[in-house]
Amino acid sequence: MAFHELVLSKPRGFCAGVDRAIEVVERALDIYGTPIYVRKEIVHNKHVVEDLKKKGAVFVEELDEVPEGAIAIFSAHGIAPSVVEEAGRRNLKALDATCPLVTKVHSEVRRYVRDGFSIILVGHMDHDEVIGTYGEAPDHITVIHQTEEVDGLIVPDSKKVVCLTQTTLSVDDTAEVVSALKRKFPDLTLPAKEDICYATTNRQKAVREMAGQVDLFLVLGSQNSSNSMRLKEVAESVGVRAYLIDGVADLDPAWFDGADRVGITAGASTPEFLVKELVDTLRKRGILEVRESEGPDENVVFQLPGELVAGEIGRVSEQD
Repeated sequence: MAFHELVLSKPRGFCAGVDRAIEVVERALDIYGTPIYVRKEIVHNKHVVEDLKKKGAVFVEELDEVPEGAIAIFSAHGIAPSVVEEAGRRNLKALDATCPLVTKVHSEVRRYVRDGFSIILVGHMDHDEVIGTYGEAPDHITVIHQTEEVDGLIVPDSKKVVCLTQTTLSVDDTAEVVSALKRKFPDLTLPAKEDICYATTNRQKAVREMAGQVDLFLVLGSQNSSNSMRLKEVAESVGVRAYLIDGVADLDPAWFDGADRVGITAGASTPEFLVKELVDTLRKRGILEVRESEGPDENVVFQLPGELVAGEIGRVSEQD
């Protein structure tokens, strides 16, 4: 399995929202000790989750698994208002690790509902982010994820339709869906700033630009990571074989047959140490050169919840 060159995609790995979410859990553990309960995976990466478990975080699927009055953290993917209400009923002390860019989409939902719009939400209905966004206004939202679903859409007023999206979608696929929506609803409204996040856009753009430089793409990320799966799909869409792997244990030597140049990227919830492990493993198997592609520096930083800065978490009221 010897090949000539390994090209590391830039940017890759953690985004600001993931950094913030992990820091929320770690800071809460430092301040309040164990146990700290986390509803759902804080981010969709099994290595991150296992590391936080070792530090004392307890991951649960729903809040009924959390003892009354305990500290509970909501994941980076966002939550429906019903979850906040349940936290209030259970007298939980809650911390919200929702990515601010997801919170932006929730705010858009509430605003457009107030203004009487029907909302078309482009995304995957089984993804935690879409479940949370849909929960803001289920009577006003229709979820779709492909152009074939557009023709069947029925709304009360075709002049008051807005399109919002999951933040981790394929940029190209989403553009196709939006174009189809514009054809069906000529007065379609779009948010002032697109919902697909900067990190998703940058990582997909980097993969697309590297297509002519590599024969094979390895995408580091967990199978339930939407943004990681989209990176694999982007590579394949431009004619490069691609595999989504959690780490070096998933490597198959047969993948490298006929590949002289190999690209590596990592989803926005993938820690950089996994990239290093992969590079070190491949170095031992005969790489002659390792380089990083050209790409933008990402300097986005999101502030922690004020409760963690102040060191005091209040109980959630159902009116919050």
